[in-house]
Amino acid sequence: MILRQILRLSSLFHSAVSFDLRRNIGLSAIVFNKTKELDPVQKLFLDKIREYNTKSKQAGGPVDAGPDFQKDMNESLARLQRAYGEGDLTKFPEFKFEEPKFEETPK
Repeated sequence: MILRQILRLSSLFHSAVSFDLRRNIGLSAIVFNKTKELDPVQKLFLDKIREYNTKSKQAGGPVDAGPDFQKDMNESLARLQRAYGEGDLTKFPEFKFEEPKFEETPK
């Protein structure tokens, strides 16, 4: 009976270790793959993302956005300001959390 429990625990330990090793080997394969040459499709995709990033920084906003996009965005912002009040809706709101003030009551 004790031998059976030991064997059962060793098989559980074996499966946990093998899963952990497979996961680590999978992650290390991704890391080592970055040093090699990428697949041509992956390389093209990354090149386009980098190109869009530089164009976006130069333009200061969306790339190749025409006047219709700007008009729609201004209308949407105006509608949201009417619905939710004033303020700059293009920025994330700042939250200020204050510590609660606890009062001791005499016993």
